[in-house]
Amino acid sequence: MRVLVTGATGFVGSHVVDHVLEHTGWEVVGLSRSLRHVTAWGRTMPRLSLRTADLNEPGSVDALMAEVRPDAVIHLAGQPLEPLSWQDPAATFRLNVIGQVHLFEAMLKAGIRPRTVIGGSALMYGLVKDEENPIDEDQPLRPTSPYAVSKLSADFLGYQYFISRKLPVLRMRPFNQIGPRQSPEFVVAAFAKQIAEIEAGHREPVIRVGNLTSVRDFMDVRDAASAYCLAVERGEPGEAYNVGSGEGRTGQFVLDQLLAMSSATIRVETDPERFRPVDLPRIVCDATKFRRASGWAPAIAIETSLRDTLHWWREELSRS
Repeated sequence: MRVLVTGATGFVGSHVVDHVLEHTGWEVVGLSRSLRHVTAWGRTMPRLSLRTADLNEPGSVDALMAEVRPDAVIHLAGQPLEPLSWQDPAATFRLNVIGQVHLFEAMLKAGIRPRTVIGGSALMYGLVKDEENPIDEDQPLRPTSPYAVSKLSADFLGYQYFISRKLPVLRMRPFNQIGPRQSPEFVVAAFAKQIAEIEAGHREPVIRVGNLTSVRDFMDVRDAASAYCLAVERGEPGEAYNVGSGEGRTGQFVLDQLLAMSSATIRVETDPERFRPVDLPRIVCDATKFRRASGWAPAIAIETSLRDTLHWWREELSRS
Protein backbone atom coordinates (compact mmCIF):
# COMPACT_ATOMS: atom_id res chain seq x y z
CA MET A 1 0.00 0.00 0.00
CA ARG A 2 1.14 3.53 -0.75
CA VAL A 3 0.42 6.15 1.90
CA LEU A 4 0.88 9.90 1.47
CA VAL A 5 1.82 11.70 4.69
CA THR A 6 1.38 15.47 4.54
CA GLY A 7 3.49 17.50 6.95
CA ALA A 8 5.88 14.55 6.87
CA THR A 9 8.92 16.42 8.16
CA GLY A 10 7.11 18.13 11.04
CA PHE A 11 6.83 16.96 14.62
CA VAL A 12 3.93 14.50 14.36
CA GLY A 13 4.43 13.72 10.68
CA SER A 14 8.05 12.64 11.10
CA HIS A 15 7.03 10.22 13.86
CA VAL A 16 4.24 8.82 11.67
CA VAL A 17 6.79 8.19 8.93
CA ASP A 18 9.04 6.48 11.51
CA HIS A 19 6.16 4.25 12.59
CA VAL A 20 5.15 3.30 9.06
CA LEU A 21 8.71 2.39 8.07
CA GLU A 22 9.32 0.39 11.26
CA HIS A 23 5.99 -1.38 11.76
CA THR A 24 4.41 -1.79 8.32
CA GLY A 25 5.37 -2.75 4.80
CA TRP A 26 3.74 0.34 3.30
CA GLU A 27 5.43 2.61 0.81
CA VAL A 28 5.56 6.19 2.12
CA VAL A 29 5.43 9.40 0.13
CA GLY A 30 6.22 12.28 2.46
CA LEU A 31 4.89 15.72 1.53
CA SER A 32 6.35 18.86 3.03
CA ARG A 33 7.27 22.46 2.30
CA SER A 34 10.70 21.91 3.89
CA LEU A 35 13.09 19.06 4.67
CA ARG A 36 13.32 19.56 8.46
CA HIS A 37 13.83 16.28 10.39
CA VAL A 38 14.82 14.38 7.24
CA THR A 39 17.97 13.22 9.03
CA ALA A 40 15.71 11.22 11.32
CA TRP A 41 15.48 8.63 8.53
CA GLY A 42 18.43 9.29 6.27
CA ARG A 43 18.01 9.95 2.58
CA THR A 44 18.16 6.42 1.18
CA MET A 45 15.21 4.62 2.80
CA PRO A 46 13.95 2.19 0.15
CA ARG A 47 10.24 2.66 0.96
CA LEU A 48 10.35 6.42 1.48
CA SER A 49 10.25 9.21 -1.07
CA LEU A 50 9.88 12.92 -0.35
CA ARG A 51 7.97 15.55 -2.30
CA THR A 52 7.66 19.29 -1.77
CA ALA A 53 4.41 21.14 -2.41
CA ASP A 54 2.39 23.94 -0.87
CA LEU A 55 -1.22 23.15 0.05
CA ASN A 56 -2.07 26.79 -0.63
CA GLU A 57 -1.07 26.28 -4.29
CA PRO A 58 -3.75 23.96 -5.71
CA GLY A 59 -1.92 23.38 -8.99
CA SER A 60 1.05 21.77 -7.26
CA VAL A 61 -1.27 19.64 -5.10
CA ASP A 62 -3.23 18.51 -8.18
CA ALA A 63 -0.02 17.46 -9.93
CA LEU A 64 1.26 15.61 -6.88
CA MET A 65 -1.98 13.66 -6.37
CA ALA A 66 -2.21 12.71 -10.04
CA GLU A 67 1.36 11.39 -9.91
CA VAL A 68 1.35 9.62 -6.54
CA ARG A 69 -2.24 8.27 -6.54
CA PRO A 70 -2.01 7.07 -2.91
CA ASP A 71 -4.11 4.30 -1.40
CA ALA A 72 -4.24 6.22 1.88
CA VAL A 73 -3.49 9.73 3.11
CA ILE A 74 -2.52 10.81 6.63
CA HIS A 75 -3.04 14.56 6.59
CA LEU A 76 -0.93 16.32 9.22
CA ALA A 77 0.19 19.50 7.45
CA GLY A 78 -1.02 22.75 8.94
CA GLN A 79 -0.38 25.70 11.20
CA PRO A 80 -0.01 23.96 14.60
CA LEU A 81 0.46 26.88 17.00
CA GLU A 82 -2.50 28.23 18.95
CA PRO A 83 -0.68 31.44 20.05
CA LEU A 84 0.23 32.22 16.42
CA SER A 85 -3.43 31.92 15.44
CA TRP A 86 -4.23 34.95 17.60
CA GLN A 87 -1.62 36.98 15.70
CA ASP A 88 -2.69 35.86 12.21
CA PRO A 89 -6.07 34.11 12.15
CA ALA A 90 -6.39 34.41 8.37
CA ALA A 91 -3.13 32.58 7.67
CA THR A 92 -4.15 29.84 10.10
CA PHE A 93 -7.44 29.33 8.24
CA ARG A 94 -5.76 29.41 4.83
CA LEU A 95 -3.48 26.52 5.72
CA ASN A 96 -5.66 24.48 8.09
CA VAL A 97 -8.94 24.80 6.17
CA ILE A 98 -8.41 26.02 2.60
CA GLY A 99 -5.29 23.87 2.28
CA GLN A 100 -7.39 20.83 3.18
CA VAL A 101 -9.97 21.81 0.56
CA HIS A 102 -7.21 21.85 -2.04
CA LEU A 103 -6.08 18.38 -0.90
CA PHE A 104 -9.59 16.91 -1.13
CA GLU A 105 -10.29 18.53 -4.49
CA ALA A 106 -7.01 17.16 -5.87
CA MET A 107 -8.18 13.65 -4.94
CA LEU A 108 -11.45 14.16 -6.80
CA LYS A 109 -9.69 15.59 -9.86
CA ALA A 110 -7.35 12.56 -9.90
CA GLY A 111 -10.37 10.24 -9.73
CA ILE A 112 -9.19 8.55 -6.52
CA ARG A 113 -10.75 8.11 -3.10
CA PRO A 114 -7.95 7.11 -0.70
CA ARG A 115 -8.72 6.37 2.94
CA THR A 116 -7.86 9.71 4.50
CA VAL A 117 -7.04 10.32 8.16
CA ILE A 118 -7.00 13.98 9.18
CA GLY A 119 -5.17 15.18 12.26
CA GLY A 120 -7.38 17.48 14.30
CA SER A 121 -7.08 18.74 17.85
CA ALA A 122 -8.89 18.30 21.14
CA LEU A 123 -8.82 22.08 21.45
CA MET A 124 -11.93 22.13 19.28
CA TYR A 125 -13.86 21.05 22.40
CA GLY A 126 -12.80 24.32 23.95
CA LEU A 127 -14.49 25.46 27.14
CA VAL A 128 -15.00 22.18 29.00
CA LYS A 129 -16.65 22.15 32.41
CA ASP A 130 -14.82 20.17 35.04
CA GLU A 131 -17.69 17.71 35.47
CA GLU A 132 -17.70 17.01 31.71
CA ASN A 133 -14.31 15.27 31.90
CA PRO A 134 -13.21 12.87 30.58
CA ILE A 135 -14.34 14.05 27.14
CA ASP A 136 -15.83 11.73 24.53
CA GLU A 137 -16.77 12.53 20.94
CA ASP A 138 -20.28 13.71 21.92
CA GLN A 139 -18.89 16.55 24.03
CA PRO A 140 -20.33 19.97 23.03
CA LEU A 141 -17.91 21.97 20.89
CA ARG A 142 -17.01 25.38 22.36
CA PRO A 143 -13.72 26.44 20.70
CA THR A 144 -12.00 29.44 22.28
CA SER A 145 -9.20 30.38 19.84
CA PRO A 146 -8.83 30.94 16.08
CA TYR A 147 -6.67 27.80 15.93
CA ALA A 148 -9.36 25.70 17.63
CA VAL A 149 -12.02 27.02 15.25
CA SER A 150 -9.79 26.22 12.26
CA LYS A 151 -9.34 22.63 13.44
CA LEU A 152 -13.08 22.30 14.05
CA SER A 153 -13.73 23.64 10.55
CA ALA A 154 -11.29 21.12 9.06
CA ASP A 155 -12.93 18.33 11.05
CA PHE A 156 -16.42 19.22 9.82
CA LEU A 157 -15.04 19.70 6.31
CA GLY A 158 -13.83 16.10 6.42
CA TYR A 159 -17.30 14.95 7.38
CA GLN A 160 -18.88 17.04 4.63
CA TYR A 161 -16.63 15.52 1.95
CA PHE A 162 -17.43 12.05 3.32
CA ILE A 163 -21.19 12.66 3.07
CA SER A 164 -21.37 14.66 -0.14
CA ARG A 165 -18.36 13.47 -2.17
CA LYS A 166 -17.94 9.93 -0.78
CA LEU A 167 -14.34 10.47 0.31
CA PRO A 168 -13.53 7.92 3.07
CA VAL A 169 -12.36 10.48 5.64
CA LEU A 170 -11.63 9.64 9.28
CA ARG A 171 -11.32 12.49 11.78
CA MET A 172 -8.79 12.13 14.59
CA ARG A 173 -8.96 14.41 17.62
CA PRO A 174 -5.65 13.97 19.47
CA PHE A 175 -5.01 15.48 22.88
CA ASN A 176 -1.63 17.01 23.83
CA GLN A 177 1.09 15.19 21.89
CA ILE A 178 4.59 15.39 23.35
CA GLY A 179 8.01 13.91 22.61
CA PRO A 180 11.29 14.40 20.75
CA ARG A 181 11.42 16.96 17.88
CA GLN A 182 8.59 19.13 19.19
CA SER A 183 8.82 22.91 18.80
CA PRO A 184 9.67 24.88 21.97
CA GLU A 185 6.48 26.83 21.31
CA PHE A 186 4.79 23.97 23.20
CA VAL A 187 5.00 23.71 26.97
CA VAL A 188 6.86 20.40 27.45
CA ALA A 189 9.45 21.17 24.77
CA ALA A 190 9.82 24.71 26.12
CA PHE A 191 10.67 23.42 29.60
CA ALA A 192 13.00 20.73 28.25
CA LYS A 193 14.87 23.14 25.98
CA GLN A 194 15.38 25.66 28.77
CA ILE A 195 16.73 22.97 31.09
CA ALA A 196 19.10 21.66 28.41
CA GLU A 197 20.33 25.20 27.70
CA ILE A 198 20.95 25.80 31.42
CA GLU A 199 22.86 22.51 31.69
CA ALA A 200 25.00 23.51 28.71
CA GLY A 201 25.72 26.94 30.20
CA HIS A 202 23.86 28.74 27.40
CA ARG A 203 21.44 30.62 29.68
CA GLU A 204 21.03 31.72 33.27
CA PRO A 205 19.60 29.04 35.63
CA VAL A 206 16.03 30.34 35.45
CA ILE A 207 12.97 28.80 33.79
CA ARG A 208 10.20 31.23 32.89
CA VAL A 209 6.71 29.75 32.99
CA GLY A 210 3.08 30.65 32.43
CA ASN A 211 0.06 29.01 34.05
CA LEU A 212 1.08 25.71 35.67
CA THR A 213 -2.31 24.77 37.13
CA SER A 214 -4.13 23.77 33.92
CA VAL A 215 -4.69 20.02 33.55
CA ARG A 216 -3.96 18.40 30.20
CA ASP A 217 -3.93 14.90 28.77
CA PHE A 218 -0.34 14.40 27.60
CA MET A 219 0.24 11.56 25.12
CA ASP A 220 3.52 10.46 23.58
CA VAL A 221 3.72 11.38 19.90
CA ARG A 222 4.86 7.84 19.11
CA ASP A 223 1.63 6.48 20.58
CA ALA A 224 -0.24 9.03 18.48
CA ALA A 225 1.63 7.85 15.37
CA SER A 226 0.51 4.28 15.97
CA ALA A 227 -3.07 5.54 16.35
CA TYR A 228 -2.99 7.31 12.99
CA CYS A 229 -1.76 4.17 11.27
CA LEU A 230 -4.34 1.96 12.98
CA ALA A 231 -7.03 4.42 11.89
CA VAL A 232 -6.01 3.84 8.27
CA GLU A 233 -6.48 0.09 8.71
CA ARG A 234 -9.36 -0.21 11.17
CA GLY A 235 -11.18 3.09 11.51
CA GLU A 236 -14.68 3.69 10.15
CA PRO A 237 -14.86 6.43 7.49
CA GLY A 238 -17.00 9.37 8.51
CA GLU A 239 -16.32 8.84 12.22
CA ALA A 240 -14.48 11.10 14.67
CA TYR A 241 -12.09 9.56 17.18
CA ASN A 242 -10.53 10.99 20.32
CA VAL A 243 -6.99 9.84 21.05
CA GLY A 244 -5.31 10.40 24.41
CA SER A 245 -3.92 8.76 27.51
CA GLY A 246 -6.96 9.25 29.74
CA GLU A 247 -4.73 10.79 32.45
CA GLY A 248 -4.74 14.46 33.44
CA ARG A 249 -1.48 16.16 34.46
CA THR A 250 -0.77 19.75 35.44
CA GLY A 251 2.00 21.86 34.00
CA GLN A 252 3.49 21.85 37.48
CA PHE A 253 3.73 18.04 37.39
CA VAL A 254 5.51 18.16 34.03
CA LEU A 255 7.96 20.81 35.20
CA ASP A 256 8.70 18.99 38.47
CA GLN A 257 9.41 15.76 36.59
CA LEU A 258 11.79 17.44 34.16
CA LEU A 259 13.60 19.34 36.91
CA ALA A 260 14.09 16.06 38.79
CA MET A 261 15.84 14.66 35.69
CA SER A 262 18.47 17.40 35.82
CA SER A 263 21.34 17.87 38.25
CA ALA A 264 21.32 21.64 37.66
CA THR A 265 20.02 24.05 40.31
CA ILE A 266 17.25 25.97 38.54
CA ARG A 267 14.99 28.78 39.69
CA VAL A 268 11.41 29.06 38.39
CA GLU A 269 9.89 32.47 37.60
CA THR A 270 6.42 33.39 36.35
CA ASP A 271 6.36 35.23 33.00
CA PRO A 272 3.09 37.11 32.24
CA GLU A 273 3.91 36.95 28.51
CA ARG A 274 3.49 33.17 28.62
CA PHE A 275 -0.15 33.30 29.75
CA ARG A 276 -2.77 32.72 27.04
CA PRO A 277 -5.80 34.97 26.42
CA VAL A 278 -8.05 32.01 27.31
CA ASP A 279 -6.65 29.06 29.28
CA LEU A 280 -8.87 26.03 29.77
CA PRO A 281 -8.62 24.59 33.31
CA ARG A 282 -9.00 20.86 32.57
CA ILE A 283 -9.16 18.70 29.43
CA VAL A 284 -8.87 14.90 29.71
CA CYS A 285 -9.56 12.35 26.97
CA ASP A 286 -12.00 9.48 26.78
CA ALA A 287 -10.63 7.36 23.91
CA THR A 288 -13.00 4.42 24.43
CA LYS A 289 -14.51 4.71 20.95
CA PHE A 290 -11.16 4.46 19.15
CA ARG A 291 -9.88 1.72 21.44
CA ARG A 292 -12.92 -0.40 20.62
CA ALA A 293 -12.60 0.26 16.90
CA SER A 294 -8.87 -0.38 16.58
CA GLY A 295 -7.48 -2.09 19.69
CA TRP A 296 -5.18 0.89 20.21
CA ALA A 297 -3.83 1.73 23.65
CA PRO A 298 -1.05 4.11 24.73
CA ALA A 299 2.14 2.22 25.55
CA ILE A 300 4.64 4.91 26.58
CA ALA A 301 4.63 6.32 30.12
CA ILE A 302 4.74 10.08 30.52
CA GLU A 303 8.02 9.81 32.44
CA THR A 304 9.58 8.16 29.38
CA SER A 305 8.17 10.83 27.08
CA LEU A 306 9.61 13.59 29.25
CA ARG A 307 13.00 11.90 29.58
CA ASP A 308 13.23 11.34 25.81
CA THR A 309 12.24 14.95 25.10
CA LEU A 310 14.90 16.30 27.45
CA HIS A 311 17.51 13.95 25.98
CA TRP A 312 16.62 15.08 22.45
CA TRP A 313 17.14 18.73 23.36
CA ARG A 314 20.46 17.92 25.00
CA GLU A 315 21.58 16.24 21.78
CA GLU A 316 20.29 19.13 19.65
CA LEU A 317 22.32 21.60 21.66
CA SER A 318 25.43 19.42 21.51
CA ARG A 319 25.21 19.50 17.69
CA SER A 320 24.77 23.26 17.45
